[in-house]
Amino acid sequence: MKPEEAMARLDAQVVRCRRCPRLVAWREEVARTKRAAYADEEYWGRPVPGFGPADARIALIGLAPAAHGANRTGRMFTGDRSGDWLFAALHRVGLASQATSAAPDDGLRLYDVRVTAAVRCAPPANRPTPQERDTCAPWLDRELAVLAPRLRVVVALGAIGWGAALTALGRGGWPVPRPRPRFAHGAEVLLPAPAERSAGPSRAPAGGVVLLGCYHPSQQNTFTGRLTEPMTDAVLRRAREVADDVR
Repeated sequence: MKPEEAMARLDAQVVRCRRCPRLVAWREEVARTKRAAYADEEYWGRPVPGFGPADARIALIGLAPAAHGANRTGRMFTGDRSGDWLFAALHRVGLASQATSAAPDDGLRLYDVRVTAAVRCAPPANRPTPQERDTCAPWLDRELAVLAPRLRVVVALGAIGWGAALTALGRGGWPVPRPRPRFAHGAEVLLPAPAERSAGPSRAPAGGVVLLGCYHPSQQNTFTGRLTEPMTDAVLRRAREVADDVR
């Protein structure tokens, strides 16, 4: 099966997921009640699939959809200030066709990067429980499996994205260092290709992967200056540099 077909099938399954009762109730309640500014819009109110090409060499992993962002628009990091920050940075380094991401039909295209998250449903207070993270983890496993033949870089946004990335990459066959590397902005860890590839399609990495850490572009980080545009751009430029070195 071609990567595009495999990813489309996976995305369709993600959208139908109802495994976490608390998250299902919350995402649907938000979609019913809405925020006043979006009262005339129809909310997505379902799990949000990843966004970007199925043969991308760079995967970017965030935490979860925002209640009035991706839970409203149906596209990762679209329709909120975190997304405004992220896509502007992706555009500056040449990984996005435009600097804004407002809706799925806005013409935005990503180049060689797929944007996804550790959890696919908007959680209350933006805090999924450990059990919810574990329940959602197989979706990320399967997404990285589709990307595996060309995947060379994973950018983790925040500590939860970092932990989810390490766990998923380890389950996918890449050797994870022990002790597990700790998250930090600008952290860089090489996970080499396994000596022998497993036969199963979900455990068939084609090469080593570099994991990069970046502070999450939350308002708490960007408004306080903990994360600046040059800091974000530096991580994404490094991701492009690594991907290009192993093309």
